[in-house]
Amino acid sequence: MKEYNKMVLTATTANSWIYPECKNWAENLDDLINDVVECYEAGATIAHVHLPRGKEVETVKRIREECDILIQAGMSSDSIPKRSGDFEAKPDMMSIILNHHDEHFAQLSVNKLHPLKELENYTYECKKYNIKPEWEVWHTGSYWNLNYLIEKNLVDKPHICTLFFNWPGGTWSPPTGDEYLHRIKYIPNGSVHTVSIMGPEQTKIAILAISNGGNVRVGTEDYPYIRGGVPAKNNAEIIARMKKISEELGREIATPSEGRKILGL
Repeated sequence: MKEYNKMVLTATTANSWIYPECKNWAENLDDLINDVVECYEAGATIAHVHLPRGKEVETVKRIREECDILIQAGMSSDSIPKRSGDFEAKPDMMSIILNHHDEHFAQLSVNKLHPLKELENYTYECKKYNIKPEWEVWHTGSYWNLNYLIEKNLVDKPHICTLFFNWPGGTWSPPTGDEYLHRIKYIPNGSVHTVSIMGPEQTKIAILAISNGGNVRVGTEDYPYIRGGVPAKNNAEIIARMKKISEELGREIATPSEGRKILGL
């Protein structure tokens, strides 16, 4: 099977913002490292990690000592100055939201603006540290901002886009097939897309994405259940399940080395 037909599988290792009762995620650095390694062994191509503040460099270093999984630094809600440690750690990718944050979770709400000037500054910083931007797409307005950066020659192909569905708040979008197809219809040329779905609709949208050449992100941050009402034992179980689904649909999972080529790292 050619590597470009393979599916890039991302593991999200953070806590669940809307299902805090599950508590099946790592709560200290040692457990986080173990979680990432287990996800790698279960088949994950990428680990989406909220690098602990003050321990960003140590965390990336320890993960790379244990395995060659691609590291994607999360927490796009934080400003560039608050993410200085993420840049210094030099992960493979950094999550950057293309629009404002307007999210409403069980225990907190997040409302933060991310103007075009900040997005421009992100492109400069990412090039400085040789980090590939991973663009968070919450609606089609996100594409307007990405196209703005493309037209100014501030970003290089492929554009790594993660499409979010059913994340509660003012940037919510429905976890439906027509919404997914609408979103990929307008995605900028030269993009590689992944889907992130909060809630039990995750599997059906993931299958649709896999069938349309897209990629999938799963884990405790997105949906910590293995099936309705049954929390997963850990992230590795979630990853193993999605790997099996993708393979049954005819797409093997990309290794980190193959993922580098697919994502232009």
